[in-house]
Amino acid sequence: MTNNKNKDIEGGAASAAGGKAFKKTLEEAGTVKLSPAQQCGRGIIGDVRRTVGTHWFKEVTNFNAKTIPVSLLVFISVIAPTLAFGASYGTITNNQIGAIETMLATSWVGITYSLIGGMPICIIGSTGPVLALSAAIFTMSNSLGVPYLTFNAWISIWLFGYTVLCGFFDVTRYVKLATRFTDEIFALLIVSIFVLDAVGDPFSDDGLVRYLLQSHPSHEDLGEDNPDYNAWASGFLSVILGFGTTWLIFFFRDMKESSYFNQTIRNLIFDFSVSASVVVWTIVQHLAFPETETETLNVPDTFQPTFSCCDSSCTTYFPDECEDQAEAWGTRSWFVDYGDLKGKSWTIFFAAVPALLAFLLCYLDSGITWHLINHPSHKIKHGDAYNYDLILLGFFNCVNGMLGLPWLVATTVPCITHLHALAEKDKNGKIVHVHETRLTHFLSHAILGVCMLFLSLLKMIPRPVLKGVFLFMGLAALPSIQFWQRLLNFGREFERQPEYAYKTWVSKGRVHLYTFLQIIFFAGVFTVQNFKAIAIVFPFMTLLCIPGRLYLLPKFFNGWELALLDGSDEEIEEVGQAKEAEAATAYQINDYFEDDEKYDMESDDDDDDFDDHNSPQYSKAVTVRAVANESIHSDFDFET
Repeated sequence: MTNNKNKDIEGGAASAAGGKAFKKTLEEAGTVKLSPAQQCGRGIIGDVRRTVGTHWFKEVTNFNAKTIPVSLLVFISVIAPTLAFGASYGTITNNQIGAIETMLATSWVGITYSLIGGMPICIIGSTGPVLALSAAIFTMSNSLGVPYLTFNAWISIWLFGYTVLCGFFDVTRYVKLATRFTDEIFALLIVSIFVLDAVGDPFSDDGLVRYLLQSHPSHEDLGEDNPDYNAWASGFLSVILGFGTTWLIFFFRDMKESSYFNQTIRNLIFDFSVSASVVVWTIVQHLAFPETETETLNVPDTFQPTFSCCDSSCTTYFPDECEDQAEAWGTRSWFVDYGDLKGKSWTIFFAAVPALLAFLLCYLDSGITWHLINHPSHKIKHGDAYNYDLILLGFFNCVNGMLGLPWLVATTVPCITHLHALAEKDKNGKIVHVHETRLTHFLSHAILGVCMLFLSLLKMIPRPVLKGVFLFMGLAALPSIQFWQRLLNFGREFERQPEYAYKTWVSKGRVHLYTFLQIIFFAGVFTVQNFKAIAIVFPFMTLLCIPGRLYLLPKFFNGWELALLDGSDEEIEEVGQAKEAEAATAYQINDYFEDDEKYDMESDDDDDDFDDHNSPQYSKAVTVRAVANESIHSDFDFET
């Protein structure tokens, strides 16, 4: 009798202690805190020590079975957009910057960053907002009456200065206020861009299905010198090449879990799936259909500056502005003349104004991508280096301005592609380990540099094949995005929805409301990104997602709901345990707290027991979850 009484007292004490702990956890859940500033350069020093200073040797010697195939994959994911942006730069700058300049910038920056950068998994390249800004600067330089490359070079110097100040005062810590809410909006946006660009973008004339249209620009170019050119045959073959490439990649990747061959061969097929598919369908194009032309990569013929001059002043472009001239006088110098300001020295100081906008684009475009890649769920262990890498980015773009090359920032899709290619995943597609190395980044951009010596070889790759690769990249990334899964949940049976932590504790209506609010923010960012006239403010629209999460969403949701829907893996686990403890208290499951230090929220000694299906802790958790789940999804709130 006395023993039972003592046991009840002990159980009640344990329950009280656990209750106090879980209430505090739930009260503090869902809050996002700004980390203390590391000013006066301490943040830069800390970044270098944490990344390059600690892991450099291991990263440059981490050669394994993934190194070669991942290097080829990154090269493929970089080369097509590099050439596409190069062509766009040629259009907006009157060929003062073109494909060669874009290739050279991407190559040298990628090689250098792979050796000294703090986050070598991240890929640096051209982006749409920076292209839009460059167009605005070109227009501004014409209005001011100063050469574009000179004006752009002075802006680059100011840009470098801004990045140094930002890193010195640790301003990059504000990017870390972004949560899964913002990261997944940005990730789904970038993935949607890749999928739409590959299949058929309603906002442009690009995409595989658009090859079937007689009005596609490629048909005019290919048929100009070929009277026997058949646009229908070319379009149909392009569709087959593109979707065939995507299908074959998935087929090769599925071989990893098949019963054919041994595990070593299956792993090789999986790792080389993208490269092998590109080779196979390129051979199909040239051997099976040699007489049917398809669009190829827009590659220049020789390695030299794009701008060919009509005369020694090099202010007019050959041949467009001197059609009667037989040949060009030469090309522009690789080095920009900083003194060529046409007597308007004040523009040196005026350049600080557009440089501020360039800095904000660089800060936001790169910062959001870095934050997305370094999300805790990606299991990157070698740390981040926001301040250090932002300064490096400023330095790279300063050199690019000096050479008349385009500015570069962190590019989201190649970064995601690189990350997932280096990752080891479980059967559910969750990342369990990442091979953190500098070699894949270095080799992929070294290959790009070598290709500038063999430009004609790049023309052998059909552009529809690379469209198929981009479609694969987009489709492969979709399942790992919770936002996408919750969109699908609108039509899914509840029992067949993915088993995320929020499914047990947050009602279906609340989850749908959270998804609906995320859709609104996504629609705003998507709309801005797809209209060229306002595309320059795209990073700023993405930035608005952060205050939206910090100040708007708490008006609709409890903190613990936001933690389960939006928190890190550690926070989700902690809040999930607190909700179990709360449910156990509400349903008077007092033995839930007995002999279990884990649920007093003060010890992690029994973490392994919680995942052990034979442990008493696991049995208690299952019981509590089952009772709570039934109550929550039958519209009963145990908190009341």
